[in-house]
Amino acid sequence: MKSTLLTFVALLFIFTITAQNLENSTLWKISGNNLEKPSYLFGTIHLTCNASFDEDAKKALDETTQIVLEIDMDDPALQQKMMGDMFMKEGKTINDFLSEEDYKIIDTFFLENLGISLKNMQNLKPFFLSTMLYPKMLDCPIQSYELELVKIAKTQEEEILGLETIEDQLLVFDTIPYQDQINDLLRTAKDKLKYDKENFSKMLKLYDDEDISKLLKMIIEDENYSFGKYQDVFLNNRNKNWISKIKSYSKDKPTFFAVGAGHLAGEEGVINLLRKAGFTVTAL
Repeated sequence: MKSTLLTFVALLFIFTITAQNLENSTLWKISGNNLEKPSYLFGTIHLTCNASFDEDAKKALDETTQIVLEIDMDDPALQQKMMGDMFMKEGKTINDFLSEEDYKIIDTFFLENLGISLKNMQNLKPFFLSTMLYPKMLDCPIQSYELELVKIAKTQEEEILGLETIEDQLLVFDTIPYQDQINDLLRTAKDKLKYDKENFSKMLKLYDDEDISKLLKMIIEDENYSFGKYQDVFLNNRNKNWISKIKSYSKDKPTFFAVGAGHLAGEEGVINLLRKAGFTVTAL
């Protein structure tokens, strides 16, 4: 179930249309604004073939004394909390939103790719059904920066904290209409993952190039996903909520923050919002 959590977090990369061009970097130093010691901001990609850290990131991890992710990944109650909010509200099922023909297309697709019938997952939120397919988009064993950071925190005997709760994240998928979520799933099934694989490959290339501005632009302009329509829900509002928490954590102790790379760029991205809040944020 933790792998399902990691895959759904991957789609929490939805972005503001007023992207600013920034230096190509996924690691940023946060200083100034009366901080005694700097903190660091690292942009992750939640599913990848190689979640190793370069020397600059390792140095930043050595210089900080706590790690803050989007959510507290080592919360022992995390799985239970997630399980409690995976299902559609008001007794809705996927049958309520699909024709018989389209239902059969998705059911056949799941049977062919995962060996699971849609009949066994009728009331799951459509987005969770989509995330179950994400491992199929990589031709390699999946790695995760978040899980690597949890391991590092344990090795260094540091605490893992979160900028928001799992309940906050799951609430997003009650805000986005179920019909839009199902439309995305149906497109994927009809296309048999062809577009999704190509798109994710391009995203990984941009991430490897550390080009956070182009990564942002790519997803904003992608008309094959509905998430761009809800960028305030997926990105902007969350970014704004995070700034006060980043400030509080950083003032308490030097902190290594790690969030999806899509949250970094843009007028309402974390980097720009931190600068507006009085911090100096520098690419490394």
